[in-house]
Amino acid sequence: MDSLTPEAQGELRALLALRFTPGLGPRRIAALQQAFGSAQQALAARRDALSEVEGLDSRVLAEIGRASHTERADLELERARRVGVTLLGAGQPGYPTALRALPDPPAVLWARGELPPLEVVPRAVGVVGTRAASPFGLEFTRTLARDLARAAVVVVSGLARGIDTAAHAACLEAGGVTLGVLGCGVDRVYPAENRALAARMTVLSEHPLGTAPAAHHFPGRNRIIAALSAGSVIVEGSVTSGAMHTAMAALECGRTVFAVPGRAGDPLAQGPHRLLREGAVLTESVADVLAELGWGEVKTDAPELEGERRAVYAALEGPALLDEVARRCGLDAVAVQGLLMLLCLEGHVRELPGGRYARA
Repeated sequence: MDSLTPEAQGELRALLALRFTPGLGPRRIAALQQAFGSAQQALAARRDALSEVEGLDSRVLAEIGRASHTERADLELERARRVGVTLLGAGQPGYPTALRALPDPPAVLWARGELPPLEVVPRAVGVVGTRAASPFGLEFTRTLARDLARAAVVVVSGLARGIDTAAHAACLEAGGVTLGVLGCGVDRVYPAENRALAARMTVLSEHPLGTAPAAHHFPGRNRIIAALSAGSVIVEGSVTSGAMHTAMAALECGRTVFAVPGRAGDPLAQGPHRLLREGAVLTESVADVLAELGWGEVKTDAPELEGERRAVYAALEGPALLDEVARRCGLDAVAVQGLLMLLCLEGHVRELPGGRYARA
């Protein structure tokens, strides 16, 4: 914030004052900016001029410009400065242009950490799913997030338990950049056990400092995840899960929706399967994501293998059962089992819960 020009600092302060004005949400604040040319001019406008803006009733008009809201904005700016949090105002330098895809982009964002470039179509992918993830879902997520990181793709998620946590952690382990969008203040990481993880990455929120997590915050959080990503991968979740809300928000933003197929009858596969029936991109590995988005092929450090060992390793595009691997590489299942055991001993392959195998 200190790097902003005095004019930009004044506009940020005005945006924040409007953000703290009861009855004003993102759409109405944007309408005021458009009507008066800036948030500062909107705050200084006469009531009769403000009344010309559609959607503002007498109670809201009475609140606009109150000194108490500007005072609260000043306190928030000072508090953010003390704790090392950056505030980003809509239309100002540093504000992610990817959020233009939303009909209601936040007027102000709070960010802790360095925000990666997030252009109109960002080189970023959302990876989301249930908090109560299966071993398969967690392992698939780790593999996908690692491969996205190796392809220089930012991994965006919500820092929740389960799929979100696995995506963030695996991306960091692979040396990648990951962004967590919160449904609370950036100084109130939720769940608490993810505080250490959050300290290693950039976190973002549309909520002021000190805001506690609340159920009604998460749909808004999910729309930001969707807009900051060129596409969102739904790994696991029921048809009523938050991950499905992210998928719907992605479609509304004109983004691509990817879904990971699961086992028939598995409740955690119901959400992805519905999305697949509705046209989502079937996703078995990072190659499906990169190809759909036109980002080329995944870069992997494949071991030097020959013959049948090479064929079995190549068949492991994602976590797979023994029979799946045998079918893909056209070898006898007994032979494939022996080759998988050998590859595990050599450190090239890992055996996962549920009888699945994946590249190490």
